[in-house]
Amino acid sequence: MSVADSAFLAMCSAVPGIDWPPLSAGFPASVLALAQQLEQTQWLAPSELAARQRRQLRALLTHAAQHSPHFGDRLRQAGCGVAALCEPGGLAALAPLSRRALQADGARVAATALPSGHGPTGQVSTSGSSGTPVSLTRSAVNQMFWLAFTLREHLWQRRDFSAPLAVTRANLPGNAAVAQPDWGAPVATFFATGPAYALPINRAVTEQLDWLLGINPGYLLTYPTNLAALLDEIERRGGALPRLRQIRTIGETLAPALRARTRAVLGVGIADCYSSQELGVIALQCPDSELYHLMAEGYITEILREDGSPCADGEVGRLVLTDLHNFATPLVRYDIGDYACAGPACPCGRGLPTLRHIVGRERNMVSIGGRRHWPLVGFHRFRDVAPVIQYQLVQRSAEHIDVNLVCATAPSEAQQKQLGDIIRQALGHPFQLGFHLFADRIPMPASGKFEEFVNLTV
Repeated sequence: MSVADSAFLAMCSAVPGIDWPPLSAGFPASVLALAQQLEQTQWLAPSELAARQRRQLRALLTHAAQHSPHFGDRLRQAGCGVAALCEPGGLAALAPLSRRALQADGARVAATALPSGHGPTGQVSTSGSSGTPVSLTRSAVNQMFWLAFTLREHLWQRRDFSAPLAVTRANLPGNAAVAQPDWGAPVATFFATGPAYALPINRAVTEQLDWLLGINPGYLLTYPTNLAALLDEIERRGGALPRLRQIRTIGETLAPALRARTRAVLGVGIADCYSSQELGVIALQCPDSELYHLMAEGYITEILREDGSPCADGEVGRLVLTDLHNFATPLVRYDIGDYACAGPACPCGRGLPTLRHIVGRERNMVSIGGRRHWPLVGFHRFRDVAPVIQYQLVQRSAEHIDVNLVCATAPSEAQQKQLGDIIRQALGHPFQLGFHLFADRIPMPASGKFEEFVNLTV
């Protein structure tokens, strides 16, 4: 019996008087049926998954060719038809859809009609943390996949739904702490759960920790940068969260060092999720390894070198995704702006393709002499010079970088010079540096997602 099968035995029934076997109705019944199908499809061989993806791709592209003016233009520019694009490797003939193109021509990317059974639709907007905010339409089918993939993640991680859940993130209603009797959808739709608590991410870390100590949660969902700040405060106080079983991270790139530090300080692991507003849940951390499984039932994911060829295991490339089920805004070969490291077959036996890790966005790369690469800034040496608590580097031009710092005590001019020497040496270029000191935290964007290196020139 699988973990999911055993969990479904404890499912609550939506029909009064029927306790076993439990029954669901309406939209939840469709989500549950999809989640149970996903429990089977994850074990398909990669070749079989790819064949089924191409079958769904044909349906998507046939619709897009008829109803999306922008996709019709791209198809004509590619000089081939839908059938050719659906052959193995055929999608490569189609130029990627950039975020800027989606932003500028979103009305023509959107379809003029939607198949029956896909509605209702709703608008989603990205936070703009990438520098290019976009808006698009998603359907009820997309919502169904988002809920089913989220339920898959909970079941993969074998969570105890009776434990309290704490959430610190952006985009919460109001600015006050929130308490509710259950975890919310999709878990509480099907299972009895413990209470859930939420606090806006812009609260001071000291206040966040006081709040967490009062709740004593079994699970915590937050952003990696916020987690690092919480670990600092926990170490400073010498406290602990005795009931904590696991931390869930979202929204930012998760560094391996933070995994190790969390295990050392709190004695628990991290389960990371890679998602986006435009697409939904893209990849989930394997329950048996630290590889990320791509949600192949929902997306065709390409990891591409600069020349457009596919990356091999261990290579870092640009992520280009096709949402197989968004018939409202067909995202076909969508260049999301993220980079990731291609992964191997997972030892868990699932056929879902993998990523080793998500590296970051294009705007997190440093530009030097017209070329870009992932920056090493020498942070591991900062504390040998000054009591640096938080840092951020912002490249504003080809030759200038702002260095934003939070320090326990303000660094002297001599210390700033030493820090500057470390940064220039690590980056390999004699940048002009401007130091800016902040008292408590470096200001967060509205998205709540913090970036350690931001390139404003791309």
